[in-house]
Amino acid sequence: MKRFSMTALVLTSTMLLPASWAMAGQAPGAAADPDIPISHHDRVYAAEQFSNTVSVTDPADNKLLGVIRLGEPAPTNFSPLYKGQLLVHGMGFSPDHRTIAVVAIGSNAVTFVDTATNAVKHVTYVGRAPHEAFFTPDGKEVWVTVRGENYVSVLDGTTYEEKTRIVVPNGPGMTIFSPDGKYGYVCSSFNPETVAITVADHKIVGHIKQESPFCPNIAATPDGKQVWFTLKDTGKTQVFDASPPFALLKTLDTGPISNHVNFARNERGQFAYVTIGGLNEVEVFRTDDFSKVATIPVGKLPHGIWPSGDGTRVYVGLENEDKLAAIDTASNTVIANVPIGQAAQAVVYVPNAVPEGTGTEGLQPLGVAGQSAQFTMRPAGDKSAPADKAPTSVTLFDQGLVQVLEAAVTGLEPKHPYVLALAERADGKGKLEPLSGFTTNPAGSAIVNAIGPIRQLVHGEAEAPRRYLVIVSGSATELGEPVQVQVE
Repeated sequence: MKRFSMTALVLTSTMLLPASWAMAGQAPGAAADPDIPISHHDRVYAAEQFSNTVSVTDPADNKLLGVIRLGEPAPTNFSPLYKGQLLVHGMGFSPDHRTIAVVAIGSNAVTFVDTATNAVKHVTYVGRAPHEAFFTPDGKEVWVTVRGENYVSVLDGTTYEEKTRIVVPNGPGMTIFSPDGKYGYVCSSFNPETVAITVADHKIVGHIKQESPFCPNIAATPDGKQVWFTLKDTGKTQVFDASPPFALLKTLDTGPISNHVNFARNERGQFAYVTIGGLNEVEVFRTDDFSKVATIPVGKLPHGIWPSGDGTRVYVGLENEDKLAAIDTASNTVIANVPIGQAAQAVVYVPNAVPEGTGTEGLQPLGVAGQSAQFTMRPAGDKSAPADKAPTSVTLFDQGLVQVLEAAVTGLEPKHPYVLALAERADGKGKLEPLSGFTTNPAGSAIVNAIGPIRQLVHGEAEAPRRYLVIVSGSATELGEPVQVQVE
Protein backbone atom coordinates (compact mmCIF):
# COMPACT_ATOMS: atom_id res chain seq x y z
CA MET A 1 0.00 0.00 0.00
CA LYS A 2 2.85 2.38 0.69
CA ARG A 3 4.04 2.15 -2.92
CA PHE A 4 0.69 3.20 -4.33
CA SER A 5 0.27 6.15 -1.97
CA MET A 6 3.69 7.43 -3.01
CA THR A 7 2.80 6.90 -6.67
CA ALA A 8 -0.40 8.89 -6.26
CA LEU A 9 1.58 11.84 -4.93
CA VAL A 10 3.94 11.76 -7.89
CA LEU A 11 1.10 11.54 -10.37
CA THR A 12 -0.71 14.46 -8.79
CA SER A 13 2.38 16.60 -9.23
CA THR A 14 2.23 16.12 -13.00
CA MET A 15 -1.07 17.95 -13.35
CA LEU A 16 0.57 21.32 -14.02
CA LEU A 17 1.22 21.29 -17.76
CA PRO A 18 1.48 23.87 -20.52
CA ALA A 19 -1.84 25.03 -21.89
CA SER A 20 -0.73 23.88 -25.35
CA TRP A 21 -0.91 20.22 -24.34
CA ALA A 22 -3.17 18.29 -26.73
CA MET A 23 -5.04 15.27 -25.37
CA ALA A 24 -4.83 13.27 -28.58
CA GLY A 25 -2.77 10.81 -30.52
CA GLN A 26 -1.76 7.34 -29.38
CA ALA A 27 0.99 5.00 -30.56
CA PRO A 28 1.78 4.07 -33.27
CA GLY A 29 0.04 7.16 -34.65
CA ALA A 30 1.00 10.82 -34.34
CA ALA A 31 0.12 13.20 -31.51
CA ALA A 32 -2.04 15.16 -33.95
CA ASP A 33 -4.27 12.16 -34.65
CA PRO A 34 -7.65 12.18 -32.91
CA ASP A 35 -8.24 9.95 -29.93
CA ILE A 36 -10.69 7.09 -30.56
CA PRO A 37 -12.91 6.24 -27.55
CA ILE A 38 -13.09 2.59 -26.53
CA SER A 39 -16.06 0.78 -28.10
CA HIS A 40 -17.30 -2.66 -29.13
CA HIS A 41 -15.78 -1.96 -32.56
CA ASP A 42 -12.27 -2.18 -31.08
CA ARG A 43 -10.22 -5.35 -30.68
CA VAL A 44 -7.20 -6.40 -28.63
CA TYR A 45 -5.12 -9.14 -30.25
CA ALA A 46 -2.47 -11.28 -28.52
CA ALA A 47 -0.10 -13.65 -30.33
CA GLU A 48 0.34 -16.88 -28.35
CA GLN A 49 3.38 -18.98 -29.13
CA PHE A 50 2.61 -22.32 -27.47
CA SER A 51 -1.03 -22.67 -28.51
CA ASN A 52 -0.24 -21.08 -31.92
CA THR A 53 -3.30 -18.90 -31.63
CA VAL A 54 -4.27 -15.24 -31.75
CA SER A 55 -6.75 -14.32 -29.03
CA VAL A 56 -9.39 -11.71 -29.83
CA THR A 57 -10.75 -9.55 -26.98
CA ASP A 58 -13.49 -6.90 -26.97
CA PRO A 59 -12.12 -4.10 -24.75
CA ALA A 60 -15.52 -2.46 -24.19
CA ASP A 61 -16.36 -5.18 -21.65
CA ASN A 62 -12.95 -6.91 -21.52
CA LYS A 63 -14.40 -10.15 -22.86
CA LEU A 64 -12.55 -12.84 -24.80
CA LEU A 65 -14.48 -13.44 -28.03
CA GLY A 66 -12.42 -16.43 -29.13
CA VAL A 67 -9.17 -17.33 -30.85
CA ILE A 68 -7.90 -17.48 -34.40
CA ARG A 69 -6.21 -20.87 -34.60
CA LEU A 70 -3.17 -20.66 -36.87
CA GLY A 71 -1.56 -23.94 -35.81
CA GLU A 72 -1.71 -26.97 -33.55
CA PRO A 73 -0.08 -27.75 -30.20
CA ALA A 74 2.79 -30.17 -29.63
CA PRO A 75 3.51 -32.92 -30.52
CA THR A 76 1.34 -32.54 -33.65
CA ASN A 77 3.54 -29.70 -34.89
CA PHE A 78 6.64 -31.97 -34.79
CA SER A 79 5.42 -33.91 -37.82
CA PRO A 80 7.26 -33.47 -41.15
CA LEU A 81 3.79 -33.17 -42.71
CA TYR A 82 2.70 -30.35 -40.39
CA LYS A 83 1.32 -27.39 -42.37
CA GLY A 84 0.19 -24.98 -39.65
CA GLN A 85 2.07 -22.08 -38.10
CA LEU A 86 4.60 -22.63 -35.32
CA LEU A 87 5.61 -20.29 -32.48
CA VAL A 88 3.08 -17.53 -33.22
CA HIS A 89 4.86 -14.52 -31.83
CA GLY A 90 4.95 -11.06 -33.45
CA MET A 91 2.18 -8.73 -34.56
CA GLY A 92 1.45 -5.47 -36.34
CA PHE A 93 -1.52 -3.86 -38.07
CA SER A 94 -2.32 -1.74 -41.11
CA PRO A 95 -3.01 2.02 -40.93
CA ASP A 96 -6.63 1.46 -42.01
CA HIS A 97 -7.07 -1.01 -39.11
CA ARG A 98 -8.42 -3.70 -41.45
CA THR A 99 -5.49 -6.15 -41.36
CA ILE A 100 -3.24 -7.64 -38.71
CA ALA A 101 0.12 -9.18 -39.62
CA VAL A 102 1.02 -12.16 -37.42
CA VAL A 103 4.58 -13.52 -37.39
CA ALA A 104 5.31 -17.20 -36.66
CA ILE A 105 8.98 -17.67 -35.78
CA GLY A 106 9.15 -21.45 -36.21
CA SER A 107 7.48 -21.58 -39.62
CA ASN A 108 9.07 -18.40 -41.04
CA ALA A 109 5.66 -16.96 -41.86
CA VAL A 110 3.71 -13.72 -41.82
CA THR A 111 -0.03 -14.39 -41.78
CA PHE A 112 -2.32 -11.54 -42.82
CA VAL A 113 -5.74 -11.67 -41.14
CA ASP A 114 -8.85 -9.63 -41.92
CA THR A 115 -9.95 -7.88 -38.71
CA ALA A 116 -13.65 -7.84 -39.60
CA THR A 117 -13.96 -11.56 -40.47
CA ASN A 118 -10.94 -13.08 -38.69
CA ALA A 119 -10.16 -14.85 -41.96
CA VAL A 120 -6.62 -15.48 -43.21
CA LYS A 121 -6.14 -13.41 -46.37
CA HIS A 122 -2.59 -14.41 -47.24
CA VAL A 123 0.51 -16.11 -45.86
CA THR A 124 3.97 -14.90 -46.88
CA TYR A 125 7.01 -17.03 -46.09
CA VAL A 126 10.21 -15.12 -45.45
CA GLY A 127 13.71 -15.96 -44.19
CA ARG A 128 14.79 -17.82 -41.08
CA ALA A 129 13.13 -16.96 -37.75
CA PRO A 130 11.28 -13.67 -38.41
CA HIS A 131 10.37 -11.87 -35.19
CA GLU A 132 8.13 -8.84 -35.74
CA ALA A 133 6.35 -7.11 -38.64
CA PHE A 134 4.79 -3.69 -39.06
CA PHE A 135 3.16 -1.65 -41.80
CA THR A 136 4.66 1.68 -42.82
CA PRO A 137 2.38 4.60 -41.83
CA ASP A 138 1.21 5.00 -45.44
CA GLY A 139 0.36 1.27 -45.63
CA LYS A 140 2.40 0.73 -48.78
CA GLU A 141 4.94 -1.64 -47.23
CA VAL A 142 5.29 -4.19 -44.46
CA TRP A 143 8.74 -4.47 -42.88
CA VAL A 144 9.54 -7.88 -41.38
CA THR A 145 12.65 -8.26 -39.21
CA VAL A 146 14.23 -11.58 -40.13
CA ARG A 147 16.05 -12.19 -36.87
CA GLY A 148 17.67 -15.45 -37.94
CA GLU A 149 19.46 -13.58 -40.73
CA ASN A 150 20.70 -10.04 -41.39
CA TYR A 151 17.94 -8.20 -43.21
CA VAL A 152 14.51 -6.66 -43.12
CA SER A 153 12.17 -8.30 -45.62
CA VAL A 154 10.10 -5.54 -47.26
CA LEU A 155 6.70 -6.76 -48.42
CA ASP A 156 4.23 -4.96 -50.67
CA GLY A 157 1.41 -3.62 -48.49
CA THR A 158 -1.27 -4.81 -50.92
CA THR A 159 -0.02 -8.08 -52.45
CA TYR A 160 2.07 -9.05 -49.38
CA GLU A 161 4.81 -10.36 -51.65
CA GLU A 162 8.46 -9.59 -50.91
CA LYS A 163 9.70 -6.68 -53.02
CA THR A 164 13.18 -6.10 -51.59
CA ARG A 165 15.47 -6.61 -48.60
CA ILE A 166 17.32 -4.11 -46.44
CA VAL A 167 20.61 -5.43 -45.07
CA VAL A 168 21.04 -4.50 -41.40
CA PRO A 169 23.21 -5.68 -38.47
CA ASN A 170 22.79 -9.40 -37.88
CA GLY A 171 19.73 -10.47 -35.91
CA PRO A 172 17.23 -7.61 -36.39
CA GLY A 173 14.74 -7.77 -33.53
CA MET A 174 11.96 -5.35 -34.41
CA THR A 175 11.15 -2.35 -36.56
CA ILE A 176 8.85 0.59 -35.86
CA PHE A 177 8.34 3.84 -37.75
CA SER A 178 8.35 7.53 -36.91
CA PRO A 179 4.75 8.80 -36.88
CA ASP A 180 5.44 10.94 -39.96
CA GLY A 181 6.60 7.88 -41.90
CA LYS A 182 10.05 9.27 -42.64
CA TYR A 183 12.19 6.80 -40.69
CA GLY A 184 12.12 3.15 -39.76
CA TYR A 185 14.06 2.12 -36.66
CA VAL A 186 15.46 -1.41 -36.43
CA CYS A 187 17.04 -2.75 -33.25
CA SER A 188 19.13 -5.92 -33.05
CA SER A 189 18.82 -9.06 -30.95
CA PHE A 190 22.35 -10.29 -31.71
CA ASN A 191 24.43 -7.11 -32.09
CA PRO A 192 24.63 -3.98 -29.91
CA GLU A 193 23.43 -1.66 -32.67
CA THR A 194 20.15 -0.06 -33.72
CA VAL A 195 19.85 1.58 -37.13
CA ALA A 196 17.65 4.35 -38.53
CA ILE A 197 16.52 3.87 -42.14
CA THR A 198 14.79 6.25 -44.52
CA VAL A 199 11.49 4.72 -45.59
CA ALA A 200 11.52 6.41 -49.01
CA ASP A 201 14.76 4.86 -50.28
CA HIS A 202 15.63 2.17 -47.68
CA LYS A 203 18.99 3.72 -46.81
CA ILE A 204 20.62 3.45 -43.39
CA VAL A 205 21.19 7.01 -42.18
CA GLY A 206 21.87 6.52 -38.48
CA HIS A 207 23.55 4.14 -36.05
CA ILE A 208 22.63 4.01 -32.35
CA LYS A 209 24.76 2.00 -29.94
CA GLN A 210 22.86 -0.45 -27.77
CA GLU A 211 24.34 -1.06 -24.33
CA SER A 212 23.93 -4.82 -24.91
CA PRO A 213 23.02 -7.07 -27.85
CA PHE A 214 19.54 -8.38 -27.03
CA CYS A 215 16.82 -5.90 -28.02
CA PRO A 216 13.39 -7.53 -28.48
CA ASN A 217 11.22 -4.42 -28.83
CA ILE A 218 11.28 -0.81 -30.03
CA ALA A 219 8.65 1.97 -30.08
CA ALA A 220 8.40 5.61 -31.20
CA THR A 221 6.61 8.31 -29.21
CA PRO A 222 3.50 9.85 -30.78
CA ASP A 223 5.03 13.35 -30.54
CA GLY A 224 7.74 12.17 -32.96
CA LYS A 225 10.61 13.15 -30.66
CA GLN A 226 11.89 9.91 -29.13
CA VAL A 227 12.45 6.22 -29.75
CA TRP A 228 12.58 3.75 -26.84
CA PHE A 229 13.93 0.20 -26.93
CA THR A 230 14.31 -2.53 -24.33
CA LEU A 231 17.32 -4.74 -23.60
CA LYS A 232 16.14 -8.10 -22.36
CA ASP A 233 19.58 -9.44 -21.47
CA THR A 234 20.71 -6.59 -19.18
CA GLY A 235 17.38 -5.33 -17.90
CA LYS A 236 17.73 -1.83 -19.32
CA THR A 237 15.68 0.48 -21.51
CA GLN A 238 17.30 3.11 -23.72
CA VAL A 239 15.96 6.25 -25.36
CA PHE A 240 17.33 8.13 -28.37
CA ASP A 241 16.39 11.19 -30.38
CA ALA A 242 14.03 10.24 -33.24
CA SER A 243 15.73 12.76 -35.59
CA PRO A 244 19.32 12.99 -36.89
CA PRO A 245 21.89 12.53 -35.51
CA PHE A 246 19.78 10.09 -33.42
CA ALA A 247 21.66 10.88 -30.22
CA LEU A 248 21.24 8.65 -27.19
CA LEU A 249 19.20 10.52 -24.58
CA LYS A 250 18.85 8.19 -21.61
CA THR A 251 19.59 4.69 -20.27
CA LEU A 252 17.22 3.40 -17.60
CA ASP A 253 17.77 0.43 -15.29
CA THR A 254 14.31 -1.07 -15.63
CA GLY A 255 14.82 -4.62 -14.35
CA PRO A 256 15.42 -8.27 -15.33
CA ILE A 257 13.71 -9.47 -18.52
CA SER A 258 12.69 -6.00 -19.71
CA ASN A 259 10.33 -7.01 -22.50
CA HIS A 260 8.22 -4.44 -24.38
CA VAL A 261 7.61 -0.69 -24.26
CA ASN A 262 4.75 1.50 -25.47
CA PHE A 263 3.16 4.87 -24.76
CA ALA A 264 -0.05 6.49 -23.58
CA ARG A 265 -0.93 10.18 -23.73
CA ASN A 266 -3.45 11.84 -21.43
CA GLU A 267 -4.10 15.15 -19.68
CA ARG A 268 -1.06 14.60 -17.44
CA GLY A 269 1.43 14.10 -20.25
CA GLN A 270 3.05 11.40 -22.35
CA PHE A 271 4.12 8.23 -20.54
CA ALA A 272 6.20 5.17 -21.40
CA TYR A 273 4.98 1.81 -20.09
CA VAL A 274 7.66 -0.91 -19.87
CA THR A 275 6.90 -4.56 -19.10
CA ILE A 276 9.44 -6.07 -16.68
CA GLY A 277 9.05 -9.83 -16.99
CA GLY A 278 11.35 -10.79 -14.15
CA LEU A 279 9.56 -8.56 -11.64
CA ASN A 280 5.99 -9.23 -12.85
CA GLU A 281 5.51 -5.47 -13.10
CA VAL A 282 4.96 -2.62 -15.52
CA GLU A 283 7.03 0.49 -14.87
CA VAL A 284 5.76 3.89 -15.98
CA PHE A 285 8.03 6.81 -16.93
CA ARG A 286 7.43 10.36 -18.05
CA THR A 287 8.97 10.98 -21.47
CA ASP A 288 9.92 14.61 -20.73
CA ASP A 289 12.22 14.06 -17.74
CA PHE A 290 12.37 10.21 -17.63
CA SER A 291 11.19 10.12 -14.02
CA LYS A 292 9.45 6.93 -12.90
CA VAL A 293 5.92 7.72 -11.74
CA ALA A 294 4.42 4.29 -11.09
CA THR A 295 5.19 0.61 -10.62
CA ILE A 296 2.21 -1.62 -11.38
CA PRO A 297 2.06 -5.30 -10.28
CA VAL A 298 0.32 -7.08 -13.15
CA GLY A 299 0.96 -10.84 -12.99
CA LYS A 300 3.49 -13.37 -14.16
CA LEU A 301 5.95 -12.51 -16.94
CA PRO A 302 4.34 -9.45 -18.60
CA HIS A 303 5.36 -9.29 -22.26
CA GLY A 304 3.55 -7.37 -25.03
CA ILE A 305 1.85 -4.03 -24.32
CA TRP A 306 -0.31 -1.59 -26.32
CA PRO A 307 -2.50 1.47 -25.57
CA SER A 308 -6.16 1.89 -26.37
CA GLY A 309 -7.10 4.38 -29.06
CA ASP A 310 -7.79 7.07 -26.49
CA GLY A 311 -4.89 6.33 -24.12
CA THR A 312 -7.18 5.58 -21.18
CA ARG A 313 -5.92 2.01 -20.94
CA VAL A 314 -2.93 -0.12 -21.81
CA TYR A 315 -3.24 -3.86 -22.33
CA VAL A 316 -0.52 -6.30 -21.25
CA GLY A 317 -0.06 -9.95 -22.23
CA LEU A 318 0.96 -12.12 -19.25
CA GLU A 319 3.15 -14.81 -20.77
CA ASN A 320 3.27 -17.08 -17.72
CA GLU A 321 -0.34 -16.59 -16.66
CA ASP A 322 -2.32 -16.87 -19.91
CA LYS A 323 -4.12 -13.61 -19.26
CA LEU A 324 -4.53 -10.17 -20.77
CA ALA A 325 -4.32 -7.44 -18.11
CA ALA A 326 -6.08 -4.10 -18.63
CA ILE A 327 -4.45 -1.11 -16.91
CA ASP A 328 -6.34 2.13 -16.28
CA THR A 329 -3.83 4.89 -17.11
CA ALA A 330 -5.51 7.44 -14.83
CA SER A 331 -4.92 5.36 -11.69
CA ASN A 332 -2.20 3.06 -13.07
CA THR A 333 -3.95 0.02 -11.63
CA VAL A 334 -5.12 -3.25 -13.18
CA ILE A 335 -8.88 -3.10 -13.70
CA ALA A 336 -9.48 -6.42 -15.51
CA ASN A 337 -7.90 -9.74 -16.42
CA VAL A 338 -9.05 -11.65 -19.50
CA PRO A 339 -8.24 -15.37 -20.07
CA ILE A 340 -6.37 -15.89 -23.35
CA GLY A 341 -4.16 -18.52 -25.05
CA GLN A 342 -0.78 -19.90 -24.07
CA ALA A 343 2.31 -17.72 -23.60
CA ALA A 344 1.22 -14.34 -24.96
CA GLN A 345 3.95 -12.49 -26.83
CA ALA A 346 3.10 -9.40 -28.90
CA VAL A 347 -0.11 -7.50 -28.15
CA VAL A 348 -1.79 -4.87 -30.33
CA TYR A 349 -4.89 -2.76 -29.75
CA VAL A 350 -6.71 -1.96 -33.00
CA PRO A 351 -9.40 0.76 -32.72
CA ASN A 352 -12.43 0.34 -34.98
CA ALA A 353 -11.18 -3.04 -36.18
CA VAL A 354 -14.77 -4.19 -36.76
CA PRO A 355 -16.80 -1.24 -38.13
CA GLU A 356 -20.04 -3.24 -38.20
CA GLY A 357 -21.36 -6.61 -37.10
CA THR A 358 -20.22 -8.80 -34.23
CA GLY A 359 -16.78 -9.62 -35.62
CA THR A 360 -16.93 -13.14 -34.18
CA GLU A 361 -16.97 -15.03 -37.47
CA GLY A 362 -14.38 -17.81 -37.60
CA LEU A 363 -13.38 -17.56 -33.94
CA GLN A 364 -12.93 -20.73 -31.89
CA PRO A 365 -13.05 -21.38 -28.14
CA LEU A 366 -9.81 -21.66 -26.18
CA GLY A 367 -10.06 -25.42 -25.72
CA VAL A 368 -6.79 -26.96 -24.56
CA ALA A 369 -5.14 -23.55 -25.04
CA GLY A 370 -6.89 -22.44 -21.86
CA GLN A 371 -5.28 -25.11 -19.71
CA SER A 372 -2.11 -24.41 -17.74
CA ALA A 373 -0.66 -24.66 -14.25
CA GLN A 374 1.50 -22.08 -12.49
CA PHE A 375 4.25 -22.47 -9.89
CA THR A 376 6.86 -20.28 -8.24
CA MET A 377 10.39 -20.98 -7.03
CA ARG A 378 12.23 -19.42 -4.08
CA PRO A 379 15.86 -19.47 -2.96
CA ALA A 380 16.82 -22.86 -1.53
CA GLY A 381 16.66 -22.91 2.26
CA ASP A 382 14.63 -19.68 2.50
CA LYS A 383 11.11 -20.72 3.46
CA SER A 384 10.39 -17.22 4.70
CA ALA A 385 10.31 -15.79 1.17
CA PRO A 386 6.67 -14.92 0.33
CA ALA A 387 5.32 -16.78 -2.70
CA ASP A 388 4.27 -13.56 -4.45
CA LYS A 389 7.86 -12.28 -4.23
CA ALA A 390 9.52 -15.49 -5.43
CA PRO A 391 12.17 -14.72 -8.05
CA THR A 392 11.14 -17.40 -10.56
CA SER A 393 7.73 -18.14 -12.08
CA VAL A 394 6.99 -21.39 -13.91
CA THR A 395 4.08 -22.35 -16.13
CA LEU A 396 3.15 -25.75 -17.55
CA PHE A 397 1.15 -25.23 -20.74
CA ASP A 398 -1.02 -28.26 -21.46
CA GLN A 399 -0.67 -29.49 -25.04
CA GLY A 400 -2.87 -32.55 -24.59
CA LEU A 401 -0.40 -35.42 -24.43
CA VAL A 402 2.53 -33.37 -23.17
CA GLN A 403 3.23 -30.05 -21.50
CA VAL A 404 5.51 -27.19 -22.45
CA LEU A 405 7.32 -25.80 -19.43
CA GLU A 406 8.47 -22.20 -19.33
CA ALA A 407 10.37 -20.70 -16.41
CA ALA A 408 11.08 -16.98 -16.08
CA VAL A 409 14.21 -17.29 -13.95
CA THR A 410 15.69 -14.37 -12.01
CA GLY A 411 17.84 -13.86 -8.94
CA LEU A 412 20.83 -16.00 -9.99
CA GLU A 413 24.50 -15.28 -10.65
CA PRO A 414 25.05 -13.57 -14.02
CA LYS A 415 26.53 -15.63 -16.86
CA HIS A 416 26.58 -18.87 -14.85
CA PRO A 417 25.42 -22.35 -15.96
CA TYR A 418 22.44 -23.95 -14.23
CA VAL A 419 20.06 -26.87 -14.68
CA LEU A 420 16.30 -26.91 -14.20
CA ALA A 421 15.42 -30.37 -12.90
CA LEU A 422 12.88 -32.50 -11.07
CA ALA A 423 13.93 -33.57 -7.58
CA GLU A 424 12.48 -36.33 -5.42
CA ARG A 425 12.55 -34.10 -2.34
CA ALA A 426 11.00 -30.69 -1.73
CA ASP A 427 14.36 -29.27 -0.61
CA GLY A 428 15.85 -30.10 -4.01
CA LYS A 429 18.00 -32.93 -2.69
CA GLY A 430 18.14 -36.57 -3.72
CA LYS A 431 17.97 -37.99 -7.21
CA LEU A 432 17.56 -35.37 -9.92
CA GLU A 433 16.04 -35.66 -13.40
CA PRO A 434 17.40 -32.80 -15.55
CA LEU A 435 14.87 -31.00 -17.75
CA SER A 436 16.91 -28.19 -19.30
CA GLY A 437 20.35 -26.64 -18.97
CA PHE A 438 20.80 -22.89 -19.35
CA THR A 439 23.18 -20.01 -18.77
CA THR A 440 21.96 -16.80 -17.17
CA ASN A 441 22.29 -13.46 -18.94
CA PRO A 442 24.20 -10.44 -17.54
CA ALA A 443 21.20 -9.62 -15.31
CA GLY A 444 21.20 -13.10 -13.74
CA SER A 445 18.00 -14.13 -15.48
CA ALA A 446 16.85 -16.46 -18.27
CA ILE A 447 13.80 -17.82 -20.04
CA VAL A 448 14.01 -21.62 -19.81
CA ASN A 449 11.88 -24.11 -21.79
CA ALA A 450 11.33 -27.85 -21.70
CA ILE A 451 8.71 -30.23 -23.11
CA GLY A 452 7.41 -33.64 -22.06
CA PRO A 453 4.90 -35.38 -19.74
CA ILE A 454 6.11 -33.13 -16.91
CA ARG A 455 2.83 -32.46 -15.17
CA GLN A 456 2.14 -36.16 -14.67
CA LEU A 457 5.44 -36.42 -12.82
CA VAL A 458 4.81 -33.37 -10.67
CA HIS A 459 1.15 -34.14 -9.96
CA GLY A 460 1.21 -37.91 -10.21
CA GLU A 461 -1.19 -40.39 -8.62
CA ALA A 462 -0.46 -41.94 -5.23
CA GLU A 463 1.50 -44.84 -6.73
CA ALA A 464 3.71 -42.47 -8.74
CA PRO A 465 6.51 -40.68 -6.88
CA ARG A 466 6.01 -36.95 -6.65
CA ARG A 467 8.71 -34.67 -8.05
CA TYR A 468 9.58 -31.05 -7.26
CA LEU A 469 11.07 -28.39 -9.49
CA VAL A 470 14.59 -27.35 -8.58
CA ILE A 471 17.33 -25.22 -10.10
CA VAL A 472 20.86 -26.43 -9.39
CA SER A 473 24.20 -24.96 -10.35
CA GLY A 474 26.40 -26.68 -12.96
CA SER A 475 25.54 -28.74 -16.03
CA ALA A 476 23.52 -31.87 -16.76
CA THR A 477 26.70 -33.95 -16.43
CA GLU A 478 27.94 -32.17 -13.30
CA LEU A 479 24.96 -31.26 -11.14
CA GLY A 480 25.70 -28.90 -8.27
CA GLU A 481 23.76 -27.72 -5.23
CA PRO A 482 20.16 -26.48 -5.27
CA VAL A 483 19.84 -22.70 -5.59
CA GLN A 484 16.07 -22.42 -6.05
CA VAL A 485 13.27 -24.81 -5.14
CA GLN A 486 9.54 -25.03 -5.83
CA VAL A 487 7.22 -23.24 -3.44
CA GLU A 488 4.91 -25.94 -2.09
